[in-house]
Amino acid sequence: MVALVLHQRNFYIYLLRSVMLMLNANRLEVFQEVIERHSFSGAADALSYSQSAVSQSVAALEKEVGAQLIERSRGGVRPTAAGAALAGHAAGILAGIETAESELAAIVAGRGGRLRTASFPSAGATLMPRAIAGFQASHPGVEITLVEGEPEEIAPRLRDGGLDFVLLYEFEGVGERLEAGIKRFELLDDPLHVALPAEHHLAGRKRVRLESLREEPWIQPSAPPPCARHVVRSCHAAGFEPQVSFESDDYQTVQGLVAAGVGVALIPRLALSTVRSDIRVRPLEPQSPVRKVFAATPRGAAITPAVATMLDVLRQAAV
Repeated sequence: MVALVLHQRNFYIYLLRSVMLMLNANRLEVFQEVIERHSFSGAADALSYSQSAVSQSVAALEKEVGAQLIERSRGGVRPTAAGAALAGHAAGILAGIETAESELAAIVAGRGGRLRTASFPSAGATLMPRAIAGFQASHPGVEITLVEGEPEEIAPRLRDGGLDFVLLYEFEGVGERLEAGIKRFELLDDPLHVALPAEHHLAGRKRVRLESLREEPWIQPSAPPPCARHVVRSCHAAGFEPQVSFESDDYQTVQGLVAAGVGVALIPRLALSTVRSDIRVRPLEPQSPVRKVFAATPRGAAITPAVATMLDVLRQAAV
């Protein structure tokens, strides 16, 4: 007897899971009306259906779940054991379907859901705060999060589905392309300018040639990020090996070290929203190296209203 009860219990659990996976709200609503009114004709009147349509709907539901749900008798209709189990959960199932549909509709319309974003630090301190504020003004129901990291850290998380929208950068022609598995949206060119102490003998010039700094001590970000590698490549292109004396990933610290006269540095324009009065920032001659800043989403992912809005506000912030 215990084995039979367990078998029946497992069958009903399987039955309920099957119905929930089908999410056929219309047939479940018809079934619920039949049970509540104890008749097919009463359900038909309540739903403004024909009695034949009600019968067909219940028969289709029974076929899908693989069990008889209703017994017919002279006194009307009554649920079978399986039907009673389903009827006891019908209201909750229908409420869950309605909730799921509402949440899905909100996400599709950009009124709900979440947007997981990431950015490299200098854009996280300049572009992203303005973009997030603009996004929240038009999409207050969407939860938005932000994490920071270098491109080689956050691009894999985007490809793996851990992020929805990221800001990246890369230098042209250096073999560090990030396109694999992502869709990119160009935003701006971000040149690197040289920062000199205010009393430096080249500080009075409008532009500075990189090779004229070959004897200077250099300050740069720590070795792994692309910017640090590109500083070294730029110096190599100018014909010298930079003597790196200090490393810091905080560009305010870099400015402080430059101001103290202990070295020079190449700093991206995005990291120069605030410039100390005791340093001088000059473009390089004939031109400063440039990093390409772009937004990215997973390749193949739909451009949802939330993503489209974030792109728009970022383009405005990048002007």
